[in-house]
Amino acid sequence: MKISVIIVLARYFHIRSYHQIGNPLHLAIPSFLILLPVALVIKQPDLGTAVMIALSGLVIFFIAGVRIWKFILLFLGGIALVPIIWQSLLDYQKKRILTFLSPETDPLGAGYHLMQSKIALGSGGLYGKGFIQGSQSHLSFLPEIQTDFIFTMLAEEFGLLGGLVVLFLFFLISGYGLILSFFMVNKFARLLTIGMTTTLFFYVFINTGMVMGLLPIVGVPLPFISYGGSALLTSMTAIGLIISCHVHRDVIIGRFSDEET
Repeated sequence: MKISVIIVLARYFHIRSYHQIGNPLHLAIPSFLILLPVALVIKQPDLGTAVMIALSGLVIFFIAGVRIWKFILLFLGGIALVPIIWQSLLDYQKKRILTFLSPETDPLGAGYHLMQSKIALGSGGLYGKGFIQGSQSHLSFLPEIQTDFIFTMLAEEFGLLGGLVVLFLFFLISGYGLILSFFMVNKFARLLTIGMTTTLFFYVFINTGMVMGLLPIVGVPLPFISYGGSALLTSMTAIGLIISCHVHRDVIIGRFSDEET
């Protein structure tokens, strides 16, 4: 769904002139295209995917030319809706947020996973304990390490240097994607490339942030590494679309000109 939302938004803003994008009425449809899937995904419930869809959509809005003050209004509106959003969250989602703020209050319950993750990250040191030598990750102190917390295992086994190498590789992918977007002739390809690149970036940013305790645990996997077929398919599709946009970077896609509006 994340991929579909980005494609639809990129196409929508491609056929709109800059003057139309500045009109609030023309932002109603793309806003609905973001809010509808976000609401449906939250209903499942899957807060992590909902956050990813919302962030990717906002990036497309920004790159398309939506004014900064509109984002400020959206941010203020979001703050005003915090009490309503909090009441709509399920109990386990509320517990995750409270655990993020103070994991020590329930070290054997809701805060167990996060505290064990921090222990594993710290015990790895600079060079790590060695391949398959991590005590936290391989002695069942940290359950389900192959999913969202796989970065913790990598950092414990290969240390700070190994973790930085992984992050650097993701940085290269994101940076290369953004560089490729500068060479896109048409707006659709540029928006699509940036949208896919930032989606991968948000995956990495949120995943590493939550295993370090810097962000709440929302169930976002690490691209290409975490176990999970749908996440891997999404990541590979994003890379494939970026490559396709680069290969067809000189293709002109029709759009409405300012005079036609």
